[in-house]
Amino acid sequence: MNLAQNLPPPARGYRGRFAPSPTGPLHAGSLVAALGSWLDAKKNGGQWLLRIEDLDGPRCIPGADQEIMRQLLACGLVWDEDVTWQSQRQASYLKALEVLNQAKCLYPCGCSRQTIAKTLAAKGIATPRNQELVYPGTCRPNQTTLNDLSQQGVALRLALPGDLQIEFADQALGIQHENLVSGVGDFVLRRNDGLFTYQLAVVVDDAQQGITNVVRGADLLSNTARQIHLQQLLNYPQLDYLHLPLVLDAHGEKLSKQTLAMPIQTHNAQSALQALQQAAQHLGLQNLPSRSSLSIAEWLLAATQAWKNQTA
Repeated sequence: MNLAQNLPPPARGYRGRFAPSPTGPLHAGSLVAALGSWLDAKKNGGQWLLRIEDLDGPRCIPGADQEIMRQLLACGLVWDEDVTWQSQRQASYLKALEVLNQAKCLYPCGCSRQTIAKTLAAKGIATPRNQELVYPGTCRPNQTTLNDLSQQGVALRLALPGDLQIEFADQALGIQHENLVSGVGDFVLRRNDGLFTYQLAVVVDDAQQGITNVVRGADLLSNTARQIHLQQLLNYPQLDYLHLPLVLDAHGEKLSKQTLAMPIQTHNAQSALQALQQAAQHLGLQNLPSRSSLSIAEWLLAATQAWKNQTA
């Protein structure tokens, strides 16, 4: 099975997207990603899509997707096609797993995070705080085809070749290199609770939606090499990437819902415009109009021109 046969025709022009998880309303950090991706699409005369990444149902808050959409619209960030929800696309992810299985790239793994940490510690390998554990290959057998992809209680990992160097050009950060074997190890594509992982879902979604450009926060930079490798295995086109600077809290941590980031205020046009102005300032946009009579549409037009000048 070749999943490339199921893809839309090659995209004509720029197609970008914003893909929030509905674990709460938009905060200042997520608005920076939304605005940056929207501006890059508009600068290039392209399309901007909205995808709700609600795969992890237990973490999703009921109604958060609708609130996110309301906030985006209040900020004038209008998407160009129907919204998609990852929870409605399980069949597509399973087909991708089947392709990888036929290529003998998958194997089941029953290791817990604690088990992996103990194995690494026994080998004298220390993992810095907030960094992923490099999987030591404990459950990796000789590569073979699995008879049952629906097996419960185990994760499915992607078996990496012996030495896998990924290089790509980030439009903001320049040339990036990563050795996936030493930096990540065989990574999970389906969790032991049956949920597909972000790494697999985002690659399938981007390909099937014809996405050409990904503009997102720098916290996702470390995922890019894995996603490029999956694109290669599934015969998908490689995308162009631009990673934006993160918004940090007072402790130097990434602003997030987990750190109780406050939602942006969009209850009226003035508050929405103020939130956009703060996001633009973080993106380094300068000399934007600030008169009190300015509409959001007028401001976005000026911001698009400023983004074009800055990223030319």
